[in-house]
Amino acid sequence: MNASPPRMPGSLRSDPAFTLAHRVLEPAPARPASLLVLLHGVGGNEGNLAALGADVDADTLVVLPRGPITLGSMQFGWFQVAFTPDGPKIDAGQAEASRQGLVGFLGELQAAYGVAPARTTIAGFSQGGILSASVALTTPGCVGGFAVLAGRILPEIEPRLAGREALATLRGYVAHGLHDDKLPVAWARRADAWLEALGVAHVTRLHAGGHALDPEMRAGFLAWLAAWGEERAR
Repeated sequence: MNASPPRMPGSLRSDPAFTLAHRVLEPAPARPASLLVLLHGVGGNEGNLAALGADVDADTLVVLPRGPITLGSMQFGWFQVAFTPDGPKIDAGQAEASRQGLVGFLGELQAAYGVAPARTTIAGFSQGGILSASVALTTPGCVGGFAVLAGRILPEIEPRLAGREALATLRGYVAHGLHDDKLPVAWARRADAWLEALGVAHVTRLHAGGHALDPEMRAGFLAWLAAWGEERAR
């Protein structure tokens, strides 16, 4: 039997029906069983997580949106940030606009492809992981699961957090390198404690790596995603 061809990102879609420009991994399933939206980090682009998305089940629709802020040639972001001795300083207005845009974008995708929010996962690397947590924890009705890969949970979203009953429907995943020199591992430990306090079911994995989506982090995320899929199927 011939192996299935690897899935690759299709052409950039800039459709007025969708809030964000994006690519879909092709071949896409005709009737997707689930939806995975992968968010790139600051200064990256929508192609960065294509290889990660290519390793998920073939019946999962994988969508790669492009951040709305242009930072350079094929470099985009979800909000501008400065790394200072006192920690990251963000443009909170841009972060909130991106959060709202992603919530709308998820609804557009779910309507267009017939995928329920409960079968939708949003995940991302670094700033993409930050936005994944922001979307899930403030609007849990639009996703079933989220993953923060070498990211953090913004303290700025605390006033917008959903209630415990709504948050109880979520499944979360936090992965971080112990030697991350961009976002120190303390951010992952804070995220773990915060999710525990909020009653959000989640898994936290710390890896012997830096600020990178290395093979160990990739494998851990894919294993969690597969387990989450099996849980939904029960």
